[in-house]
Amino acid sequence: MEPRLNIVTLGVRDLAKAVAFYRYGLGWPQSSASVGDFAIFKLSTGTALALYPRRLLAADAKVKDNGGFGGVTLAQNVADKKAVDLVLSQAVTAGGVLLKSAQEAEWGGYSGYFADPDGHPWEVAWNPFFVIEKGCLQLPE
Repeated sequence: MEPRLNIVTLGVRDLAKAVAFYRYGLGWPQSSASVGDFAIFKLSTGTALALYPRRLLAADAKVKDNGGFGGVTLAQNVADKKAVDLVLSQAVTAGGVLLKSAQEAEWGGYSGYFADPDGHPWEVAWNPFFVIEKGCLQLPE
């Protein structure tokens, strides 16, 4: 299988609230491909973030929705430490919840966490060992 991730879909309880958080709160561009119960945002990396009602997503995947933390976090790597604090502040101002204030990490970087209105945890991190070029993470071979 080719190592590629095109779309991450988050199950949400209130689609309008979730769209408002990402579109207006964080300023992410919503695609015109958003239709009905499906909203999708173009990311600078060529991937996309989709939002879909949680109960419908669980039914589509044929899984039981137990709610709560699902063992997955999302991450946005930024170019410097200052950007970590700025993104966390923007997320909280937009209605997110600060889960962990930005701090020096044991792996040598700087990171913190926020949760979106549905509780999906996002890490915002600066990693001195990674390069961000034109918004894309460049990993070593």
